[in-house]
Amino acid sequence: MKIPEKYPAIFLISITVVFYFYFAYYLERTDFNTLLLLWISLFACLYLLMKNKAIQISTLIGLSILFRLIFLFAIPNLSQDFYRFIWDGRMSIEGLNPYLYLPQTFIEQGIYPIPDALNLYNGMGEMNGSHYTNYPPINQLSFFIAASIANKSIFGSVIVLRVIIILADIGIFYFGKKLLETLHLPVKNIFWYLLSPFIIIEMTGNLHFEPLMLFFLIWSLYKLQQQKWIWASILLACSISVKLIPLIFLPLFFQRFVKKDTYSFSGFKKLFLFYAIVFITTTIFFLPFYKSGLIENYLDSVSLWFRKFEFNASFYYLFREIGYQFRGWNEIAIIGKIMPILTLLFLCMVAFFKNNLTIQPLITNMLFVLSFYYFTTTTMHPWYLATLIMLSIFTTYRFPIIWSVVIILSYQAYANTPWKENFWLVGLEYFIVFSFLIWEVVSQLKLNKDKISIS
Repeated sequence: MKIPEKYPAIFLISITVVFYFYFAYYLERTDFNTLLLLWISLFACLYLLMKNKAIQISTLIGLSILFRLIFLFAIPNLSQDFYRFIWDGRMSIEGLNPYLYLPQTFIEQGIYPIPDALNLYNGMGEMNGSHYTNYPPINQLSFFIAASIANKSIFGSVIVLRVIIILADIGIFYFGKKLLETLHLPVKNIFWYLLSPFIIIEMTGNLHFEPLMLFFLIWSLYKLQQQKWIWASILLACSISVKLIPLIFLPLFFQRFVKKDTYSFSGFKKLFLFYAIVFITTTIFFLPFYKSGLIENYLDSVSLWFRKFEFNASFYYLFREIGYQFRGWNEIAIIGKIMPILTLLFLCMVAFFKNNLTIQPLITNMLFVLSFYYFTTTTMHPWYLATLIMLSIFTTYRFPIIWSVVIILSYQAYANTPWKENFWLVGLEYFIVFSFLIWEVVSQLKLNKDKISIS
């Protein structure tokens, strides 16, 4: 007797719920073996759910929401950044500019300017508390909303922040589905993002705000596809005002407005206006926070990621080792300046010499430009991958999904006291990622060659 396909589906859904519940409420970050087992198991369940033909799109939508709601009342267990989010929001509520003050300064002076100040400072850690905030204004607005609703409850603030992220993911589904349809791509692709254990755990679970950034980015690309470039520019500015990373995509819009074969004045005019609207809108968002010292503090905080921080890097670690061999010390100050230059050169090459005329190749090039940046950065936190996963569903490439599986190896560092990375595991992570990426690129080149020969 053949077992109906719905029964394996029910089993998969049930066991996934159990795994997520344990992950949300019982897992300790230092228990790496359990973390790894749950992570792999959840990705196996995702694969089986996506391949099960008995599960309808409507069911997948429901599961996307259900799995997120499991985390609703959980305190993040893989990241402590949310303490800084709450701190910034409560600073704004008290009329204190979060860009101008260090949490550490208040605590060292015995001043507690906000409710739960000491608990929040201890939660965020000394490293986070000793730097100026680098979260852009729309991100700060989210923190402000949490403080407005739950100013005296850390638990309440966590719930509010999580609801905002869940709503952003719902928005991503709405506009992502529309964009997939206009590109004649399978709507089911969106669930490689929405049902990804990586996305559910790192974003909804650990309260990283990439979904809000991606909501505006996908909405912007959809408007660009509709030829509504003014709205696209405003929405792109909103995305930048959540996280700065979309700034890297700006040069890629050149060909969208200025065609290679014409280089018309009207094209340059539209391009200039597009960039002007992005810049002016972003500036307007920052204006409520503007005071003397804001720009200096903000740039200093952002530059720390290139000058001092190191985590889960790939090529940087190789260059650093070479520096140790020839110079005898860590050359992060020098290498951290060289890496952005390499990214800029690659970005210019893609912007001016690759096809960015239509949305799908544009998104593909966005994927590779951002990947290049992540491959050369000194610091590659797991949650950065959310943008690559989102972009990949509109392309033929799936290496970001593979990366989201193996990036869990980076969390082994937290199993050590004191914190320490295992470079064998970091090497294994990138070996798998680069192997799959090379296979995909070679396969795509072969496919394109076959198409040319057929035509």
